[in-house]
Amino acid sequence: MAQNTFDQLSKQYLEEFLAPIDTVQRQYEIPGEAKFVDLWFVPNSEAAQTDDLGLLGRMVQKPCLFEPYRNTPTRTDVRVSVMKLVWIQEDERRKAQLDVLPEDALPMLWVLAATTSKPLLSEVGGVVKSDWLPGVYFLSDLFKTAIVAIDQLPETEETLWVRILGRDETQERAIREVLALPPTHPRRNGILRLLASWKVKIDVGGNEDFTGREALMALSEAFLEWEQRTGEQAERSLILRLLTKRVGTVSDAVKSQIAELPLAQLEELGEALLDFSSGTDLSAWLAAHASVE
Repeated sequence: MAQNTFDQLSKQYLEEFLAPIDTVQRQYEIPGEAKFVDLWFVPNSEAAQTDDLGLLGRMVQKPCLFEPYRNTPTRTDVRVSVMKLVWIQEDERRKAQLDVLPEDALPMLWVLAATTSKPLLSEVGGVVKSDWLPGVYFLSDLFKTAIVAIDQLPETEETLWVRILGRDETQERAIREVLALPPTHPRRNGILRLLASWKVKIDVGGNEDFTGREALMALSEAFLEWEQRTGEQAERSLILRLLTKRVGTVSDAVKSQIAELPLAQLEELGEALLDFSSGTDLSAWLAAHASVE
């Protein structure tokens, strides 16, 4: 099945967050129909941790479908998405062997739209609920569907992980927010890895229309940082292996010290370890390094 670049990368991106929580299926086939849901998520575990996902975490409190759109979804897009939802709901009812599923048990559809139009939102009767953020438009309760207008979301930490799937300036600002996160942030490295992968795929595929120039520049920065970070990690791993051969087992405390060394001093250690003959030499080098700092 042919897929465009945005479809592939948006599904990969959402899976990065949701796979560690519970069951995620990409290209989930609708039973009995030659139709596929972009992403199907089922929160099986009661201990699922979604507190740090902000708006995205709130969306996945119950089984749900994600249908991302890079361009403004059309009437047909919305209708087809709702049709997929109804088929999934019917399959869930059949599996439960019930005549009717309780409303709270019915899956939700989230249409993630990088951009939207006022006529479309008016036609679907989309409304913003007081207990949800601006930019999240709910259709009638009957349809269990919401359209997330990504370019209308407030630019806060709560919406960051959704805004990455925006486009042009919206996506660029979100990427730069990721770059500005502290290196110790638990999500930062994983998202940088994905952004670097996106940049490579865009370059290889020659898909210049995938993103705007500003967002592409931000992606390039993310790629360069990831490249530098992975290079440093590889160098640290190599030095630890060499140290183990030279001085024997290296304690976790010493490994932590080495992990905190800046690149220049890491390279100095790489040269100095050639003269080490015991763990004492390593400890002395680290002590001297600490005293210099």
